[in-house]
Amino acid sequence: MSHPIDSLAYTNRLRWLPPGQKVAFALLLLLLSLISQPLVQGLISLWVLLWVVGYANIPGKIYGRLLALPLGFCLTSLPALILNGVSEAASQSVQWDVWRGWHIGSIYLYVSQTGLHQVGLLLPRTLATTSSMFFILLTTPFIEVVELLRRLRCPTILVELLLLLYRFIFTLMAIVNELWTAQHSRCGYRTWRRGMYSLAMLVGQLLERALLSYHQMSLSLVARGFSGKLGVWRSPSYQPSLRYSLEAAIGCVILVVLNLMLH
Repeated sequence: MSHPIDSLAYTNRLRWLPPGQKVAFALLLLLLSLISQPLVQGLISLWVLLWVVGYANIPGKIYGRLLALPLGFCLTSLPALILNGVSEAASQSVQWDVWRGWHIGSIYLYVSQTGLHQVGLLLPRTLATTSSMFFILLTTPFIEVVELLRRLRCPTILVELLLLLYRFIFTLMAIVNELWTAQHSRCGYRTWRRGMYSLAMLVGQLLERALLSYHQMSLSLVARGFSGKLGVWRSPSYQPSLRYSLEAAIGCVILVVLNLMLH
C-alpha cells in the first residue's frame, strides 16, 4: 500500500463486497450520469457521497479533497465558456445571448446565456461522473479490478498497461513530493525567479528518477522470474450483501424513472 488511496481501498467497510458488483454499480451510475438530467446527476452525486462516506467510512475531508481536484480543472475552464467579447459595432447582433454586458473601449464584453446554460449542464455531469469513478477507486483495490478485467477476458496487454500506469502514477507522485519538500526546506521557492529555477530542477530530477525507478522495477521483475505476465493476488473470499444489492437496484430504478419523468 504505497499511497493513502491504496490504504483506503484496502481498509474501507465495503472492501469485502464482490468487486464485480461494485464495478457494475459504478459503471451503471456512470452511464446514468452521462445521459440523465442535471437534477438526477445531482442526486447521483449525493447518493455516491452516502456510499463512500457513510457506508465505506471514507473520511469526508479526504473525499472532498479528491473531488476538488477535477472540479478545480472544470472551474478554470468556465470563463472561456461564459465570457465572450465582440467589437463595439457587432454588439447589437449578440444581444439575444447577453446576460450581462460591459463596454470596454472598442470591445463589448458580455456573459453569454448560452455559456451559462452549458455550465449548468457541465458542472453536475462532471461531479456525478467523477463521483462514480471515485467510488471504484476508494472502495475497490486496483489489483481486484485488474483481476476482474482478466476474468472478463480483456486483452492482456491492456490490463498490464493499466497496472503499470497505476503503479507509476503513485511512484511519480511520491518522487515529486520528496523533491518538493526538499526544495521548500532550502527556500527553493522564496522568490519567483528562484521558484522557476527550482521547478525546472524538479522536472529534470523527476525524469531522471522515474527512469531509475523503471530500471529498478525491471530488475526486480526479472529477479522474481517474470515470464511476460504480471500475477496479482486474489482475495480468498467475498461477502455479498443483500441489503446493499437491494439498495443499489432500487435506487438505480428510481433514478431511471425520475429521469424519464423529467424528459
